Amino acid sequence: MINFDFFTPTKILFGAGRESEVGKQVVAFGGHKVMIVYGKKGGHIETSGLLDRVHKSLSDAGLSYVDLNGVVPNPRLSLVKEGIRIGRAEGVDFLLPIGGGSVIDTAKGIGYGIANDFEMEDLLYGRVKTDKNLPIGVVLTIAAAGSEMSSSMVLTIEDGMMKRSYGHDCARPKFAIMNPALTYSLPAYQTASGAADIMMHTMERYFTPTDTDTSLTDRIAEGLMVSVRDAAQAAVKEPENYEARATLMWAGSLSHNGLTGAGRVSDFGTHKIEHELGGMFDVAHGAGLAAIWGSWARYVYKTNPKRFAQFGEKVFGVNVSQNTGADAAATDAAALAAITAWETWCHSIGMPTTLTELGIHPTDAQIEEMAEKCVFGRNGHVGFFQPLTKGDIVAILKMAK
Repeated sequence: MINFDFFTPTKILFGAGRESEVGKQVVAFGGHKVMIVYGKKGGHIETSGLLDRVHKSLSDAGLSYVDLNGVVPNPRLSLVKEGIRIGRAEGVDFLLPIGGGSVIDTAKGIGYGIANDFEMEDLLYGRVKTDKNLPIGVVLTIAAAGSEMSSSMVLTIEDGMMKRSYGHDCARPKFAIMNPALTYSLPAYQTASGAADIMMHTMERYFTPTDTDTSLTDRIAEGLMVSVRDAAQAAVKEPENYEARATLMWAGSLSHNGLTGAGRVSDFGTHKIEHELGGMFDVAHGAGLAAIWGSWARYVYKTNPKRFAQFGEKVFGVNVSQNTGADAAATDAAALAAITAWETWCHSIGMPTTLTELGIHPTDAQIEEMAEKCVFGRNGHVGFFQPLTKGDIVAILKMAK
C-alpha cells in the first residue's frame, strides 16, 4: 500500500425529502446569492416541482438566487463561460447544481471562473493551476458520476470538441442532498448507464499496478461492485425500488470520492479514451465506457491476468481453477472469463459492449483523431495499469468496433 491522502469534506444529507433542507445548508456554509444550475428548460427538474421546492427552501432561508439552465450531457465550456459572466454580474457567491455529473461539473467550472482571473481553456489544458473555487452544494438527481463528492471536473471545449478535466480538492462540494426517490423517473437506459459509470469508477482504481498489500481496499471495492451489480439489475426492472436506487446513489458517491483507490495508483485509461468518444459522438458516458472496457481489458490483461481472475471471482462469481497462479493457461482462462462476465452483466441491464451496439461506426480516420486527442498534452500516453500510446488506443478502438 503506497502513501495516500484521503479527504472527503462533503456533508451528505441522505434520504427522502431532504431537498427541503437546501436553504438551511447554503446559509450554514456562508452563501448569500445562489446560482442554481440545471439541465433543460422545461425539463423534469421544473415539471416535477423540484425546482419550485428548491426555490421555496432558499427563499424561506432569506437567500436570493438566479437560475441557469441549459446543461447538456458532455457539458460545454460555452455554458460555463455564460455562467461566469452572469455570476459575476449578479454577485453570486454560492453554486447549487441540481442534477448529475454534467450539471455539477458545469457548476465547478463556473466556480473556478468566478473565483479566478484566467481563461478556462488555460485551466483545462494544464497551462495554469488554482486552489480557488466558489462553495458548491448539490441536489443530486442521478446516480452515476460521483461528482457530488469528487474533486474532478470534465468539460467539453467546443473548439476541436476536446474533453478535458481538472481536479482539486477546492472543488469538492460542501454538501450533497441525496434523495433516492428523485431518481425514480430516470429512463432505464440512463439508469443503466449511470450504474456502468459507477462500476467503472471503481474498476479504474481496481486495475492498478499497485496490487500488493491492498487487500482492505480490494475488499471495499469488491463489495461496492457486487452491490452495484445487483442494484442496477433491480432498478432497471423496478424503477421505484427505493433500496436499489439508494444503493446506486450512495455507491456512486463512494466509488468516486477516493475510497476505493486509497493506497494505490489508479488507471483511468478507459475514461480518457471514452472522453474522446463522447466528445466526437456525444454518447452517454457510462454506455461509452461499457462499449470500450472489454476491448481495453482483452488488450491489457496479460499485464496482470491474476488481477482479472480475482475480479471475476470476487465480483461475478466466476469459478477460478485451483491451478490459477501456478498454471498460466488457467490464469489466462479465468481472466478472459472475468471479462466475459462483465460483458454479460452489461447486456443484462441493456448496456452495449461494442461501438456497434453503442450505435456508432467510427471510420479509421476518426479513430486516429480520437487517439491523437487522447494523448495530446499527456506526454504521449494515458493510463497506468498498462500505459497506452496512440497506437495502443487505435488498436483498442478498432477491437471495440
